[in-house]
Amino acid sequence: MKLTVVGCSGSFPSAESACSSYLVEADGFRLLLDMGNGALGELQRHIGLYDLDAVFLSHLHADHCIDMCGYFVARYYRHDGGRCPAIPVYGPEGTEQRLTTAYADTPAPSAMAEVFDFHTLKSGSFDIGPFAVRVERVAHPVEAYGIRLEHGGRTLAYSGDTGVCEPLYELAADADLFLCEASFTHGKEDIPGLHLNGREAGELAHRARVGRLVLTHIPPWTDAGRNLADARETYPGPVELAAAGVAYEV
Repeated sequence: MKLTVVGCSGSFPSAESACSSYLVEADGFRLLLDMGNGALGELQRHIGLYDLDAVFLSHLHADHCIDMCGYFVARYYRHDGGRCPAIPVYGPEGTEQRLTTAYADTPAPSAMAEVFDFHTLKSGSFDIGPFAVRVERVAHPVEAYGIRLEHGGRTLAYSGDTGVCEPLYELAADADLFLCEASFTHGKEDIPGLHLNGREAGELAHRARVGRLVLTHIPPWTDAGRNLADARETYPGPVELAAAGVAYEV
């Protein structure tokens, strides 16, 4: 699997990065994990506008899904050959309605479904293209899911947005690469069931015996270096900060 960080900023874009969006490729199949603010423009640095095969939306906060409205425009009003066929979009219950409301004036109430084939997420296992997928609901104020992708004997886990919870450990267990949010600063914010800090991400990675930890979703107002140092205190393996445009072979 190839993982490319399209965007990794938390809450709102930074000067260096769009919000959460991660491209995963295997056997010619291209799956996008989230499409937050600014991600659609950045995605075109890596693949063509119409080259995606499926989209996974971890939850419906704007910094993880709002650029789907722009992508609807690109697919619905395509100028070189007519409307695009619908691609699978996996998201929490109400995803179609949320995106339709955010767009505000679609040509018809069901227009989104003409280019997006919506699938409602529930905890469990299924396949997306060549990937064996497991999703679990994680701790966040809205319905939110983490995801585990397996292909060719390798495993990638992505936390989405979450506080400390047992399902996240289950998704990350023995993963070769764990892409984990670290929005909060240890000793500063303490809001259970919302986000992780660097220390908590490191503790979870250590317990789950992951091969590599990549910290993401760090807001511009958070000291990323502090979160990285905190993660290194609790996780003995390789750990780094996600950066837009960086790619990993998993």
